[in-house]
Amino acid sequence: MRHSPLLRRIAAWSTAVAFSLFSTTAALANAPEGPGDATLRQALDAARAQQWEKIDMAEINGHPLAGYIEYHRLRERLPNLAPEAVLDFIERHADSPLAEWLRGQAIARYGAAGRHRQLRRVADGEPQGTHRQCYYYTALLDTAPETAAKGGRALWRVGRSQPDACDPLFDALRERGEIGEQEIWERQMLAWQQGEAGMVRYLGRLLGSRWQAARDTLARLQQDFAAITAVPRCIGPDCRGSDALFAAAMHGFTRADTEAALEAWRKIATHLDLAPTVHDAIERDLAFYLLVRDIDAHTAWRDEVVARLAEPELLELRVRTALAERDWQGVIDWVHRMPDEPRREARWQYWLGRALEQLGDPTTAREAYAAAASERNFFGFAAADRLGQPYALNQEPNAVTDADRERVAAWPAVQRTEALLRIDEPGLAASEWYAAVARAEPQDARALADYAARRGWHAKLVQTTIAGQLWDALEWRFPEAYREHFLRWGRETQVDPYLLMGVARRESAYNPEALSPAGARGLMQLMPGTARLVGQRLGLGDPGPYGVLDPALNIRLGSTYLSNLLERYRGNRLAAAAAYNAGPGRVDRWLRDAPESFDLFVESIPFRETRDYVQAVLTYRVIFESLANGDDSEAVSLLTAAEKNVRYDGSLLARH
Repeated sequence: MRHSPLLRRIAAWSTAVAFSLFSTTAALANAPEGPGDATLRQALDAARAQQWEKIDMAEINGHPLAGYIEYHRLRERLPNLAPEAVLDFIERHADSPLAEWLRGQAIARYGAAGRHRQLRRVADGEPQGTHRQCYYYTALLDTAPETAAKGGRALWRVGRSQPDACDPLFDALRERGEIGEQEIWERQMLAWQQGEAGMVRYLGRLLGSRWQAARDTLARLQQDFAAITAVPRCIGPDCRGSDALFAAAMHGFTRADTEAALEAWRKIATHLDLAPTVHDAIERDLAFYLLVRDIDAHTAWRDEVVARLAEPELLELRVRTALAERDWQGVIDWVHRMPDEPRREARWQYWLGRALEQLGDPTTAREAYAAAASERNFFGFAAADRLGQPYALNQEPNAVTDADRERVAAWPAVQRTEALLRIDEPGLAASEWYAAVARAEPQDARALADYAARRGWHAKLVQTTIAGQLWDALEWRFPEAYREHFLRWGRETQVDPYLLMGVARRESAYNPEALSPAGARGLMQLMPGTARLVGQRLGLGDPGPYGVLDPALNIRLGSTYLSNLLERYRGNRLAAAAAYNAGPGRVDRWLRDAPESFDLFVESIPFRETRDYVQAVLTYRVIFESLANGDDSEAVSLLTAAEKNVRYDGSLLARH
């Protein structure tokens, strides 16, 4: 929405969150080189290149990062390094991620070399990573065979290929009979579910003649799911393959043609002797797809399954179906069927209030709204608006004593973080910092957050509040970051600057180097094509993959793009936020089929990611504006009057 008066009211504000690298530029700008840093930097480069003759340990002893050189030296000596040397390093560096890194390297190198005794010596329970887990359980085959068999079967029971490191473990367990033909069949069915045709064929070749009829049945169903009504009910020796086959076949059939799958299932279900968990999983799948695909037939069967299984996700979908149908009594009934924890969430208490209001019970509706309004989120704020009361920010002060500050600043992990930033190793610095936060007691976590705030590490600060569960420390969770850029480009594009902050907070948590799996980049997570198009329209040309990471340019391009979306949707921030996440084409379609009120529009968004995104962005902008206004925060509103009252349908589109 265009809110130029907001620009004049900004005093201060806050936000961020990212589990990726720090802002290298910001971190290094505040970190002058310390004593021995240049020598350590050269030594680290040499260690990575295994050029040990270039390293004089006497020159770096005493430096906070000397352990990184030792780590590389020990790692290169594996697997010929004695486990006692590994354990000694782990003990001396227990407060650093280096300890577990070397343990993991030792497990991998010892395992690949077949040095099982050494591996057992350094292992500390099941390691992370599939290939290391396979090495670990292989090493336990002779000393702890039951543990090895249990772990190995869990690694086997997946529908995809596992690393080559698992082959010796699987071969040994097959030889010992711990993985037999039934386990092979079950894995083959999992592979079929996941579309791994090559693995299906490979596993089929491992089955003996007793499974020939089962293989024939599988081949028939691979050609035609509908044949499930005509295949034998007993699959495999002693019917031990029935559960896996019918689960896999119904899995594929339900996704391919839900109505036909249900009709087939209702014909055969009573004739099958399946485990209750398998039976319920099949019916759960059927009910789920009946709901998400809006299939109106079989509603009585669907509702019986939803009620019987009482699974939160199914119940949520059922409530949304009732909302789409304006079945207000149904909303109440299905919300009341939810388990206590989800039912008490602001979202469902809000919808209880709305339903009760629609059915003429304003007193009970206010009770539901009051329960929702105690929470700091979209529906909590919407409930507060219904009650005409201020938003519950539930903010706590960021109190840290000078003594806490001095103590945390002296922590070796903090000193290593600073040193790594000074030598331009932001990734390692992030690892050190997050490891320190993970180990910290609550008050120490607060002191670490305070340290990050004072150093201007915005992205790291937010992650610290998450790891430390400092949920109500709003000035840390929403810190000042890139303030002048949001103000300038909010003013230039006439976009609510708090909305820009909310978008950036949700998109990247203020990590200017953020890169999504889809390729979106920077603070406002612009896709390359969008950045190029907007840049060209502004006469700036294509910023390229690295130019778009510049915070000022990224905010300028993102602000302009958001301004275009606001124009498309007549200034409506809910629709524009949805389009920023899911694309305007989808939002155009949703609006043409949408409910009429703002809350029903948000709840009806079919993509959970976008539904959550819109709520988060609008919630964050309320928090930003509230922090900026301070004592004046009661004037903050989740939505404008127009956004609350407009019809959310095709009429919201500025262009048709």
